[in-house]
Amino acid sequence: MITVQEAIRLITESLAALGTEELPLAQVQGKVLARDFAAPFALPRFTNAAMDGFALRRDDIREASDDAPVRLKVTQRIAAGGMATLAVASGCCAEIMTGAPLPEGADTVVPFEQSSGFGSEDVEIFKAPKHGANIRYGGEEISVGEMLIRQGSILTPAEIAVLASFGCASVMVQQVPRVSMVTVGDEVRMPGEELTGAQIYNCNSFMLDAACRSVGIVPVGLHHVPDNRALLRQALAFALAESDVLVTVGGISSGEYDYVQDELSALGVIKTFWSVAQKPGKPLYYGHTIEGKAVFSLPGNPVSALVCFVKYCLPALYALQAKTCHNTFRAILAEPFPTDKKRHRFLLGQVRSEGGQLLCRLSPKVESHNITSVLDANCLAEYAPSGDILPSGSEVLCTWLPWANMIS
Repeated sequence: MITVQEAIRLITESLAALGTEELPLAQVQGKVLARDFAAPFALPRFTNAAMDGFALRRDDIREASDDAPVRLKVTQRIAAGGMATLAVASGCCAEIMTGAPLPEGADTVVPFEQSSGFGSEDVEIFKAPKHGANIRYGGEEISVGEMLIRQGSILTPAEIAVLASFGCASVMVQQVPRVSMVTVGDEVRMPGEELTGAQIYNCNSFMLDAACRSVGIVPVGLHHVPDNRALLRQALAFALAESDVLVTVGGISSGEYDYVQDELSALGVIKTFWSVAQKPGKPLYYGHTIEGKAVFSLPGNPVSALVCFVKYCLPALYALQAKTCHNTFRAILAEPFPTDKKRHRFLLGQVRSEGGQLLCRLSPKVESHNITSVLDANCLAEYAPSGDILPSGSEVLCTWLPWANMIS
């Protein structure tokens, strides 16, 4: 049995990022940029009007007021996407729309609302804004070659908007790992089926599928098999073939029907460790294939499975995408934390902002089969082995659950 810290180290050292791929911009939300992106041109590309109005020479209207408007001749109309056909001469102006290029000779734009309006050959100007008002100058936001998005950045709507603004139809990103899941057990039935005897419903498959989707990964396969060696080996072989990461749930402890570890070995999976000094989730298995595929076997109790998935599988999925995992923080305990003398303890909790600090309230349901303890939880609190109960007011390390919300 190894420590939590040793388990994390062994997993981290065994993983390398997958390759890269070029994807259309509409498919890169949540993915990791594989190359630096610098501006291919200045932004704005050209000097343009910041609002609908009239492009003119400010000197022509410096005395304009409501009582003494200045009349100018409208010599052209410039729509967004259009081009000026004439330079603006003294005593003249151009009707211009937002985003349209500023004509030569003009140095100011007067908003439509400060004029007698569009549609005439002449216009009266009632206000004199400052010189250069309502103009967006070419290159004022971004210069050519300016670094905008660094390699390793997660592509959110913000980054995607910038890429689209510079005409990127596709972008090079880190590949997302293909994840396949296998749940095991004679007693397990799928939701919608009728239960008989001591059967239970399969919540692990749906829980972990949703957990993957919360970080932008759609599993390529969800499989369930009974406690039958031949069927289990067949399912594991198929799941390994279709994935970069295999996650199994159940059948990994020391019971008479716990065949998963033996069948993985028979398929050539090399065991890195089995059994971690933690509560819950002690019978955690991690291994890999010759090709470098990662294999996690989680215990069947749902809270144990969730704890192991959040603490070990999610960071691995991030590492395979060269994505940095910034999901831990410290909070103040609202009540005592029941530590364990020999094992690293994990408890689901709810962290909220109170009085300018993060306060963590632990779920009162602490057993690994208590699936309802996940309701309202937004973090996983943890503490190292200790013979003493950690009192309220102490600081505790928390891991954020990526599908959850902060409560204030």
